[in-house]
Amino acid sequence: MEQVNILVEALPYIKKFHKQKIMIKYGGHAMIDEIAMASTARDTVLLKYVGMEPIVVHGGGPEITRSMNKLGKEPKFIKGLRVTDEETMEIVKMVLVGNINTNIVSKICLHDGKGVGISGKDNKLIQACKKLHKYHNEETGEIEEIDLGLVGEIKKVNPDILKLFTENNYIPVISPIGIAEDGTSLNLNADTVAGALASEVDAEKLIILTDVPGVLRNPKNPSSLIQKIKVEEVPKLIEEGIITGGMIPKIETCVKAINDGVKSAHIIDGRLKHSLLLEIFTTDGIGTMIY
Repeated sequence: MEQVNILVEALPYIKKFHKQKIMIKYGGHAMIDEIAMASTARDTVLLKYVGMEPIVVHGGGPEITRSMNKLGKEPKFIKGLRVTDEETMEIVKMVLVGNINTNIVSKICLHDGKGVGISGKDNKLIQACKKLHKYHNEETGEIEEIDLGLVGEIKKVNPDILKLFTENNYIPVISPIGIAEDGTSLNLNADTVAGALASEVDAEKLIILTDVPGVLRNPKNPSSLIQKIKVEEVPKLIEEGIITGGMIPKIETCVKAINDGVKSAHIIDGRLKHSLLLEIFTTDGIGTMIY
């Protein structure tokens, strides 16, 4: 009977999100654990078969670092940010496009999904320019810039290729690499890519899989999860130190996506089995929703 109740609970959401685009950013445990990745891929195919249009963006920072170490290339960081020189960029493309992307696509196809892998360079999906990172120098009190090499920021999104795939029942899997005006490859933040694409394709939801339950009032207490955050509440939560560190850019990505037309954004725990389905098909959900 419990299983029947679960199906009944899911019905309104299946109806509500039918033919709607769901942007999913694979990250954290869902990226580094083969079993978790396979489970997430299967759940993504399920979304497709119940009538939704999932689109996947993936990251790969830890895998890039591991590959660099194997190849004898020492990763270089400035202020905690990765520097991407030309040699590093070749490794980035090899790992993101040649390894992770094809791995996700194969797992989607294993469950009879029509997975197709692309990068932001394909058909100029993501046009980018070089980004100079700004930071506050505490010693001088001035705002200074760091040149991180081939690290980019998004200038323009051309969603035509995504429309072509989704209209033909494919699940696009996108590597976060942009193309500059001169054809140069640029390394992009995967969360930012997911948010920008979600806005451009009028996605119903943006879902970011990570390795924490969501936004916690007390980082040491998983039960202190904040289930819902209004966009206008975000600045105060950052000021109070509740949203800190690596969660800030994720939340900022969600806020920008919502301001650009995405209905809701969710940060959920990819370590939890079937987290994607629990967030979409249950009344309570499991992570933090920004709306």
